[in-house]
Amino acid sequence: MPQNNRYDVIIVGGGLAGLTCALHLSARGKRILLIEKNSYPSHKVCGEYISNEVLPYLATLGIDPFQLGAKKIDRFQLSTKKGKSLTVSLPLGGFGISRYAFDNYLYQKIVETDRVIIDSVRDIQFINDQFKVRTQKGHWALAPYVVGAFGKRGNLDHFLDRPFIKRKTPWLAIKAHYKGNLPDNLVALHMFDGGYCGLSKVEMDSVNVCYMVQSEKFKKFRNIDSFQKEILYQNPNLDEFFSTASMIFQAPVAISQISFQQKSQVEKHVFMVGDSAGLIHPLCGNGMAMAIQAAKIFSDCYLTAEKEKWSRNQLEKTYTHRWNAAFSNRLRIGALVQRVFLNNTAMDVSTRILQTAPTLVPKIISRTHGKALA
Repeated sequence: MPQNNRYDVIIVGGGLAGLTCALHLSARGKRILLIEKNSYPSHKVCGEYISNEVLPYLATLGIDPFQLGAKKIDRFQLSTKKGKSLTVSLPLGGFGISRYAFDNYLYQKIVETDRVIIDSVRDIQFINDQFKVRTQKGHWALAPYVVGAFGKRGNLDHFLDRPFIKRKTPWLAIKAHYKGNLPDNLVALHMFDGGYCGLSKVEMDSVNVCYMVQSEKFKKFRNIDSFQKEILYQNPNLDEFFSTASMIFQAPVAISQISFQQKSQVEKHVFMVGDSAGLIHPLCGNGMAMAIQAAKIFSDCYLTAEKEKWSRNQLEKTYTHRWNAAFSNRLRIGALVQRVFLNNTAMDVSTRILQTAPTLVPKIISRTHGKALA
């Protein structure tokens, strides 16, 4: 068997979680293969806001997002679909950066030391405590461990026969960049009938606009433009933004069948990180930070397991435990917040309460975020 086809870890998926995991393990001397189906750079449907909780960890990997022009964000605005709003300080703050720039920045770092294949994975076989991974173009590789970092929903979910993939979900998301009026330090979340829309600045003074909507609501309209004019513009804050904004993209990018159902953190011995392991509701604004932290959790567990000679079973149990300790409560709070936000009566009542007691907002935000990662 050719030695150059053997790796310590194969990572399937080159988004934030996969790239961060690759950089962490590579820096500790591990031989890594990263397989990603899309070329870099590329735009992805994403809120593009990252909590500052990950900055200390990124620094240990030699990553400084502000070198790319990331925007420092310390204010949060929330509005109902009728336009009633409140603005508060973010308890920890964060930064805005596009996936187009940030993923490519991480990719350029990893290709300096490790192999990256731009291709789709065809199948993953686990035989005699060893994985064999094959791609559509005929590449293959061996490793004792595989990390699944392929996002919210992918072909490998079908291949692994994951339960959530068999259930249809009512959500789709749409994203584009605009030139428009928005303070650099503000992330805004505006409700509309059937969904919510996030706005935040990223590098090059672009405004990332990303919204989630129930599929049934969207189907009633001919296209994205007519949906936005008829539904999003009912919120006066969104109407004001779009009235002077101009889209930079040739066309928005979209993703459907977004699942918030429970997922396993280890599936047929494949370690899931990022959205592959569990997806927090985007209105919480913490998915990117959670993907980065999940990469750290796996990397730390893997390196400890190697040092202390853990069994595969012990590593799988430890990773699952640590992942749930870090994220399960955040996911529950996120689901509760979404149910409130999408109920018009509950949203109006909650907004009135929060306007009279605005200090409650940072406390709620803190429940879906973590502390700075050492």
